[in-house]
Amino acid sequence: MTLLLDDVTLTYPDGEGRLTALDSVRLDVPAGRLTAVVGPSGSGKSSLLAVAATLATPDRGRVVVSGTDTAGLDRAGKAALRRERIGIVFQQPNLLPSLTAVEQLLVMAHLSGGRPKAVRERALALLDAVGLADLAARRPHQLSGGQRQRVTLARALMNEPSVLLVDEPTSALDHERGAAVVDLLARLTRERGTATVLVTHDRTHLSRADVTVTVRDGRLSEPAGV
Repeated sequence: MTLLLDDVTLTYPDGEGRLTALDSVRLDVPAGRLTAVVGPSGSGKSSLLAVAATLATPDRGRVVVSGTDTAGLDRAGKAALRRERIGIVFQQPNLLPSLTAVEQLLVMAHLSGGRPKAVRERALALLDAVGLADLAARRPHQLSGGQRQRVTLARALMNEPSVLLVDEPTSALDHERGAAVVDLLARLTRERGTATVLVTHDRTHLSRADVTVTVRDGRLSEPAGV
């Protein structure tokens, strides 16, 4: 398994007590598979992504990313793991306004080093993979919402992550553009062998997923193929 959450419980302070965000959650996501996570607002979907991304530390349980048990890592070790093994696509594209599409990817690669020529070639190849090869020199304000989300996806793949975590990528898009983004996500997951978790509120996109799980009150349903 490329991503494993094993008996994970996460709580937050809530007045004089604790609020349980995740309750004994187990989730296995193998390489090359797209797992969709659905559930009502406040059910624990964002907490699940935060734990999987090592941005939140569970009270109990294991988080294993590409064979590495994250419980043994300090803050610097978790940051290195995110940089090298985990790609994150946030709900909003969050692109730097002054940079072109290709520069958005180059900045990501710069954090990990690498030969400039090879890095640029990889960035251009990823933009081609998401259908934006001819828009590499455009800045965010020159791109549509769907195009910006595609740049964000390409940026998340720049360092060849084994795990891809995607949070509501279609929330600001109309149905047609949202479907195109999820189709692209599913295709790249299979082509590149990532273990992908997609949090979405739009159930019309679930047919693209290999497995769908529902979060309710911090608990996961049994995974079901769609």
